[in-house]
Amino acid sequence: MTEFELDAGGRKIAVRKDLRVPMRDGVTLVADSYSGVEDKPRPALVALSPYGKELQALALTTPPQRRPSPMWDGCIEAGDIARVVEEDYVHVIGDLRGSGGSEGEHIGNYNAGGVSLGQDAYDFIEWVAAQPWCDGNVGMIGISYYGSMQVLAAAERPPHLKAIFVSGGHYDFYETTYHGGIMWFMPRAAREGRGGDSGWAFTDRVKSRMLEAYSPEEIKARVEKRLRDPDVAAWPNLVHVLHYPKHHEAWFDIITNEVDGEWYEERNPVTLAPNIEIPVWLQIDQGRGWTMDGTIELFDSLRGPKKLDIGPYPPMQSRPFVEEHDKMFRWYDYWLKGIDNGVMDEPAVSVFVEGSRERVTGDHWPPKEVEYRSLYLRPRRKLSFEPEPMGAEYAAPDGFYQAPLTVTDKVEILSWSTEPFEEATELAGTGAAHLFAEIDQDDTNFILRLWDSAPDGKRQLITTGYLKASHRELDERTTEGNPYHPHTRAVPVEPGKIEEYVLRVYPFAASFRPGHRLVVELSNDEPLADAHNALLPPDAFHLPVGRPVTHKIYRDATHPSRLVLPFTR
Repeated sequence: MTEFELDAGGRKIAVRKDLRVPMRDGVTLVADSYSGVEDKPRPALVALSPYGKELQALALTTPPQRRPSPMWDGCIEAGDIARVVEEDYVHVIGDLRGSGGSEGEHIGNYNAGGVSLGQDAYDFIEWVAAQPWCDGNVGMIGISYYGSMQVLAAAERPPHLKAIFVSGGHYDFYETTYHGGIMWFMPRAAREGRGGDSGWAFTDRVKSRMLEAYSPEEIKARVEKRLRDPDVAAWPNLVHVLHYPKHHEAWFDIITNEVDGEWYEERNPVTLAPNIEIPVWLQIDQGRGWTMDGTIELFDSLRGPKKLDIGPYPPMQSRPFVEEHDKMFRWYDYWLKGIDNGVMDEPAVSVFVEGSRERVTGDHWPPKEVEYRSLYLRPRRKLSFEPEPMGAEYAAPDGFYQAPLTVTDKVEILSWSTEPFEEATELAGTGAAHLFAEIDQDDTNFILRLWDSAPDGKRQLITTGYLKASHRELDERTTEGNPYHPHTRAVPVEPGKIEEYVLRVYPFAASFRPGHRLVVELSNDEPLADAHNALLPPDAFHLPVGRPVTHKIYRDATHPSRLVLPFTR
């Protein structure tokens, strides 16, 4: 360990580099700490990830970058070091085992050397609490991977972890990579270091749990099965990883586990949430629908004091991460320093409503009572509160043909729109899209996007929904406007058969002002760059359909295709 002082904008910071933190199995992790120079114990905020503590130190020298800045790096997520020190906390940034300067090896997703990352976090937190520069009160800091680590740590119940503040974490590992059963490439970017992400800071490689758990014959059979999927077979990166799994072993594991089940559930944060009893503040910004879904599910599962804060669009925070610190320090001042600042006298749920740009508060999600109402797809690309009276022989279906992106650059998009709203109309909650569709293949993607369209033509994404057609099964949790898919198996579609597909419309909160329209778009691929996707990391798109597909969307008296949306009362 080395100790020195540095100057950050005129403020002296005491730095302890390469602290050695022992784990219970003999592996040693390394960490850096940052604090004020006065020799006194302070509460500590711990940040743990495999992204590398040296990368996080750029928070002291790199101004925050908003997407779509080319300097935005998705892995600088441990927080504003100078601000943490200014608030009189110790900022402790550690490398998980197998990464950076830490010993050990990393196996698979959120599994280090065969032990739970929560177990390592427990040992790390208790070591920090015992140091003379810590007063025994520990919280955690950081978004995304760091946020997931907070939940894994809290579920292990380390005695000195007093509270956590989690922003933008991932709590359902299947939904982190498969949205409605459709593969999402963003986790590949975060792991490999592609297009706006530095990636994992591993000194060797991340080892595959699949390769360790299955025989070569079983692995060969799984690979052959995945290569029979036309979507996979048409995408060079996936073909490469399947043939050469040691090139990117963690990504190989995800590709070969295309349905939900034990492989994902084993250490799912949302599964472990009922073990958490300490205070938890959950924060998420709108525009990341699948992450909002997991955040709300986690909130509902927690037993102890809790808060849910849903912020405004756009979806991606700055890198280095500096947002939400005012709220975080109020939370930690209360729970770690014992300052009665009134934070617990405020409502448990606070939601920013797009459109009106007002905050709505309550004791639960959604913060207001809602009434589910249907908006029906009608001829001439209209959305109406009234169902279509004509039968299928008169109300001919809408349709589109999508060629694979191997032979075209054009993504075909169908859209339907309401008439302009005459008065402000607020919606908040989860929704559903019931699509009666016929396809001429045994599978496709349904990608749904809802927009608020202003009279001047400007528009903002409100929420999304995804469903791989072969994952259309619903489970017993499904209620009106709130569908659930188990994603435990894929059932091929019978070509030419009209099926009802029910998409989960991810949670959102929006008020449509007078003159604005609600527009819904449907496609089976997504634009690789548009006003919304430009705000996301460059690799944040979904696996395109690898076969030509003709889609017919029926919306007649017999086939009432519709949106079921949560209108507030």
